[in-house]
Amino acid sequence: MTQTHARPADTYTPTYFLASLGAGGTAVSFFMYLFFWVPHPGQPVPVFEDIAAAWANGVLPQQIAIVVAMLGIAGFAFLNIKSLIWNLRAFAAFRKTGAWEEMRQSNSESSVLAMPLALAMSVNVAFVLGMVFVPGLWRVVEYLFPMAMVAFALIGVLAFRQLGGFLGRVLSKGGIFDVTAHNSFAQLLPAFAISMVAVGFAAPAAMSTNPVTVGTALVLSTFLGVTAILYTALAAATALNSMLHYGTAREAGPTLLIIVPIVTVLGIMFMRQDHGMHATFGVASDPAEMMIFLARLLSVQVVFLLLGLTVLRAQGYFRDFVLGPKISAGSYALVCPAVALSVMLQFFINKGLVAAGLVDKFGLSYWLLTGVALAAQAVAIWLVLRLNRQHFARPQKLAVPAE
Repeated sequence: MTQTHARPADTYTPTYFLASLGAGGTAVSFFMYLFFWVPHPGQPVPVFEDIAAAWANGVLPQQIAIVVAMLGIAGFAFLNIKSLIWNLRAFAAFRKTGAWEEMRQSNSESSVLAMPLALAMSVNVAFVLGMVFVPGLWRVVEYLFPMAMVAFALIGVLAFRQLGGFLGRVLSKGGIFDVTAHNSFAQLLPAFAISMVAVGFAAPAAMSTNPVTVGTALVLSTFLGVTAILYTALAAATALNSMLHYGTAREAGPTLLIIVPIVTVLGIMFMRQDHGMHATFGVASDPAEMMIFLARLLSVQVVFLLLGLTVLRAQGYFRDFVLGPKISAGSYALVCPAVALSVMLQFFINKGLVAAGLVDKFGLSYWLLTGVALAAQAVAIWLVLRLNRQHFARPQKLAVPAE
């Protein structure tokens, strides 16, 4: 007879929405190739027609980059959507179990915010797919922006409802929130979700030519961005106090790196707002100021990367949960920092160093620095594929002696 072993993912937790998030972020990281290496006169982002023109007139290295980018976007967007659908179905079934009620009475109730986080990322991925693969999209884009804002508004309402339920429970009565289990940055997940909605709202501010659309996007993204910053500061301060008392929870160790993607997402939000202020309202920005702004954000990321990796190494996390036999859905939190660092480096190099005139675009220094961003992206790709194999591949059936 044979014995079938279940997949680790068959024991569901909402943290698995991070699998969809990681794949979506990796897809967006491939869009950076097109954004910075393909000319796109007339609009702030490259679209299908720009990519086709670059393919027809570009040199071989540029053509190779276009092929890699489009394959990467398509492949990881597929994984993003596939994982999102699986999570939505699994979550619907999970809510009918006793484990759901048990989770709602613990600190881990906030992990449900991974759902709106993944949903917001998938909306961003859908927009990237449209720009890259749909001809003529830019001719109707002004009609799409209000639709995108409605989608992000609905996701934002979902996020606030979920967060409100959690905070209403723990803040209305004493002794419910377990401070001893607050010894990680897991409670920063709501801030990450809100920041992802914020950056989505900021997209029309950067790309639309309609002042009403731009103004609405600026105001709403500002509200959400400020909310995310406040929540991050408060949750991080209280969590750090708990970690100093009780040490960092081992399985939640990767959450120490969550500051990295939050900073990248909010940084992109601020850059989109800056572009919208300039293009629509004539508020000029200086390239040197942008370079310093990005350098400050990158500095924050490096500090928290060093902190997180130091703790994870001391705990032997990679040895056990990434390369070893132990399984934790929280391992997917490792993908986001790698993606976020890669994207932030691309912006720092192109919108910072190149725009300020410190580095020549496509020169030796440019490619040496870009190589660091590509290395971070490679780590993200490897983590997505490795973790998917660990968590979602069904083990082979094993033969066992008949009784």
